[in-house]
Amino acid sequence: MKLVMVLMLAALPLYCYAGTGCQLVQEAVRNTLDSQVSVPQFLDSLRVFLTDTATANAMIEFKQCFLKQPKEILENVGLAIVI
Repeated sequence: MKLVMVLMLAALPLYCYAGTGCQLVQEAVRNTLDSQVSVPQFLDSLRVFLTDTATANAMIEFKQCFLKQPKEILENVGLAIVI
């Protein structure tokens, strides 16, 4: 399960061209950090990458980890992503 998550996180930046920025990655990060985005909405935004139920379950767990974090931590993660 952890391997799937690591591979997915590694694949997202490679999906984009270096230095151009990628709307897909930015949207995925924004949806992950936003507590207002429900799990079904989150999965819908990543449906391109969800090839099977194991990957979908890993992404559900990934989103749940961020939903449990305080708002301050989510803001700091968002700032770290921008930098």
